Amino acid sequence: MTTDSNRTDVAAAGESTWQPKLALLVAATFFMEFLDGTVLTTAIPSIASDFRVPAADVNITMTAYLVTVAMGIPLSSWLAERLGARRVFCLAIAVFTIASLLCAVSQDLTMLTLSRVAQGAGGAMMVPVGTLVVLRGTPKSELLRATAYLVWPGLLAPVLAPLVGGALTTFLSWHWIFIINVPLGLAAFIAALRLVPRTMMEGKRKLDWLGLLLTTLGVGALVVGLETLGGHAPGAVAAVVVAAGVLSLAGAVLWMSKAKVPLFNLGVFGTRTFRATSTGGFVYRLTISSVPFLLPLMFQDGFGWDPLKAGVMVAAVFVGNIGIKPATTPLIRRFGFKPVLVFASLASAITFALCAFLTAHTPEPIIFGLLLFSGAFRSIGFSAYASVQYADIAPDQLPSANAISATLVQLAAGAGIAVGALFLRLFDTTHLFGADHVAAYKGAFLAMAVLMLVSTIDSLALHRHAGAEVSGGGRRQP
Repeated sequence: MTTDSNRTDVAAAGESTWQPKLALLVAATFFMEFLDGTVLTTAIPSIASDFRVPAADVNITMTAYLVTVAMGIPLSSWLAERLGARRVFCLAIAVFTIASLLCAVSQDLTMLTLSRVAQGAGGAMMVPVGTLVVLRGTPKSELLRATAYLVWPGLLAPVLAPLVGGALTTFLSWHWIFIINVPLGLAAFIAALRLVPRTMMEGKRKLDWLGLLLTTLGVGALVVGLETLGGHAPGAVAAVVVAAGVLSLAGAVLWMSKAKVPLFNLGVFGTRTFRATSTGGFVYRLTISSVPFLLPLMFQDGFGWDPLKAGVMVAAVFVGNIGIKPATTPLIRRFGFKPVLVFASLASAITFALCAFLTAHTPEPIIFGLLLFSGAFRSIGFSAYASVQYADIAPDQLPSANAISATLVQLAAGAGIAVGALFLRLFDTTHLFGADHVAAYKGAFLAMAVLMLVSTIDSLALHRHAGAEVSGGGRRQP
């Protein structure tokens, strides 16, 4: 039973309108969270030197962060419902900021790893709860504009992370990777107090402890297993961990499909536009996530470029992301979700295939142009998937849909690196495309192009007017 004040808050939430400033605030916090997932890559040698440990040991700080984020997302949805999205979102920013300061002052690897776990806990709440804060106050007619704000952090952070981390480490020190979060986090916390409405969701739903346990263990095992597959550990161990994760998630689905008060409402998968997130959308994000991993390696290992030159060339993807962004919403409104998704995935597959034929002798302007277009198609697809997944979701299903989507995004990012690494090993061992340094990358990009076509096929199966209420064109899907 809710109090009169809670009912007033809920009513107010229902009357909320599109708030660009709030969406921009949430996007900024997302950028911090996404950036910190991979920004340490270029700082690992410096951290290892300061702590007097092998560089390989420092990888645990990245894995600990990513695993904590992935495992914390399922609980965040319930916390937002129980305590209120505003409280949880502000708490998430505070935890992330304080943990960043602790990372900066860490005196050894153990303290840094524990601080990264705390940072990941804050990030786990920021992602889904921040999205929920924006979506609950946004009418479906403005959903495209809202998601356009929320998509850019996931597009830019993986591309900018090596440049940001490298610059801060080179010109200052690795500590500044975390110190810079402190003023940003403080500003975000103050802005959140002013911009995030005081709302409480109706009801006091009990926590599904078994569902939470099975889900978090499954997600954690999958992230660890995928991280291991993408590294250099024995494949058998990683395969067992991944299998354990899949079995745990299968158990969670079985339990929640029968539980009276499940952790997630799995009925969201009955909505075709949302289901596209876990089918074609998952494959799309997986393949796209492999690009920031494969390209720098190919440029350095295959072409013999130095890290700076490779980083500058990969920045072409960033330029494409930004350049096309103003056109993504008009494109979706003009043509609808289905044609845009088919085009984005098919065009991305073509750019992957073309990347397979790049060599050290390919003129650099051509490489830059190809990556520019690849970034543009990437941006279009991300924006379309981010919007269509909520197009036909009922308001009471939004928390579950939001948490499930955030979890799938984390898994797809990890799977992209793992699958890319597996393809590299496969073609490096079999020599199907030759025995030179570039051959394995050629095979990996061609394999990713074929995999991307799975997303194209799934998009072709969508209804012609899928998500029309959001895109604004044609009739709504029955």
